[in-house]
Amino acid sequence: MFALVLALFLAACSGGDESESSGESDGGDSSGESSAEQEITVTAKSEISSMDPSLITDTVGFQWAGETLEGLYRLDEEGNLSEGIAVDSSVSDDGLTWTFDLRDDAEWSNGDPVTAEDFVFAWQRAVNPDTGSEYGPYFLGGVIKNAQAIADGEAELDELGATAVDDHTLEVELEQPVPYFESMTVFVTFMPLNKSFVEEHGEDFGTEAEYTLANGPFEMTSWDHEEGWTVEKNESYWDADTVQLEAVNAQVIKEISTGVNLYESGDLDQTELNAEFVDEYKTTEDFNVAEKPYLYFFKFNQEANEALANVDVRKAISYAIDRQALVDTILNDGSVPAEGYVPSNFVNMPDSEEDFRDAQGPLVEYDEDKAKEHWEAALEELGTEEVEIELLGDDTGTVSNVLAYYKEQLETVLDGLSINVVEVPFNERVERDQNSEFEIEAATWGPDYVDPNTYLNMYLTDGQNNNMNYSNEEYDALIEQANGEYAQEPDQRFETFLEAERLLLEEDAAVAPMYQDSKAQLFRPNIKGVFTTATGPELEFKWAYVEE
Repeated sequence: MFALVLALFLAACSGGDESESSGESDGGDSSGESSAEQEITVTAKSEISSMDPSLITDTVGFQWAGETLEGLYRLDEEGNLSEGIAVDSSVSDDGLTWTFDLRDDAEWSNGDPVTAEDFVFAWQRAVNPDTGSEYGPYFLGGVIKNAQAIADGEAELDELGATAVDDHTLEVELEQPVPYFESMTVFVTFMPLNKSFVEEHGEDFGTEAEYTLANGPFEMTSWDHEEGWTVEKNESYWDADTVQLEAVNAQVIKEISTGVNLYESGDLDQTELNAEFVDEYKTTEDFNVAEKPYLYFFKFNQEANEALANVDVRKAISYAIDRQALVDTILNDGSVPAEGYVPSNFVNMPDSEEDFRDAQGPLVEYDEDKAKEHWEAALEELGTEEVEIELLGDDTGTVSNVLAYYKEQLETVLDGLSINVVEVPFNERVERDQNSEFEIEAATWGPDYVDPNTYLNMYLTDGQNNNMNYSNEEYDALIEQANGEYAQEPDQRFETFLEAERLLLEEDAAVAPMYQDSKAQLFRPNIKGVFTTATGPELEFKWAYVEE
């Protein structure tokens, strides 16, 4: 967020031109009102794990919570912050205190007003150890004053640096200046919560449609678990006049062929495509490609398998994958080979139009000779001729094909390597990732805000999203320096990020980037105003409408 975010979500999270949009966007202008039925049906790759913004960790949850909730800001089609609940903001000279002026016409779908206290409650809940939030401590820790101390049980909730000065004034104190702080507030973890509603429903909150409450463009009205759900226009939303869609239905579709058949029969208005169908549809007006800075990569759990603790094993595996052939023959959906951990077309160097990825240059590549060289060195050090490693991934159609490709490539290039592919439902993979229950994981990450830190701070020692037992004191020091000493020195800060990325990939091969995602899909040409975002919903429907 998926960033994501995500985008990642995610590159800087821009929708950009038509090639990056889902449907023919009109730039978010809702003036093209239509008399056509304003209801559409789209696909979802899995069940929603939760609609509780404190507990959501996956792109499906980000998508639908992002449509039913709204924080201080919302991303427009150009990736810029547009008005949400905040109408104005100011920051102190030292960069430590932010003051947000909130609108006085925002309501929850039950009629309660949205107030500054709703943000304070939500943020306190996210870092409360009793909540069990993964993203709360990850996002707020080290950013909002005392957030980490609260998460560690060393401070009280009311010591969090978030204060409701009055109903429509939110004051936020930071641990240190954070250049991208306003961008962070778009993310679902920062969404407000109605305290009385949350406490009334307790553990049921966010588990059924009736246990959700909206302050965004849509509200969830039905949820048939594992099958699909519906969100309808929220008439209580402060900007309801802009929202033209009356309903968005989502169907859980795991197999691409199933989605295509349902699209052809008129039961779906959007569905993803894989290599099998791209050539068939790419010349039709329904076909488009949504480009996103979502990264697909290998996570190496260095404690789950002795071989993966060996840097030569990790380097051999990274060199052994032909990423170009992967995107050309297996994916065929506009995705591109990854050259580093921070995606391309995501963020530029300070005061420059030079992309971060171009400034760094490629850090990973396909090279069979280097793969074999590192593999032979690893086998000698390990004192064995055979290595067996488990590869964890999702059980959806496209991912299954990619996993099979990885297995074939690795076993062909690296003599003596056996890859055992384990395919599980998306939610189970996420859970196993969180619990470090994998050896190699075919993982995904989308940005949560527009800054290299959203990718690179994942691998701090014992970091919330590390989960693979990687630790390097030099790497930790670089990330901490970028976000501390150089927080207000953009040029030096980005140079430090470049150095950290080189350490992560070239020296340690802690992870192995594979490809940067694009989504090839079919989308009804008469659906306008839908676009991708970096850190909010993967598809934004607030400004969408069906043209007659």
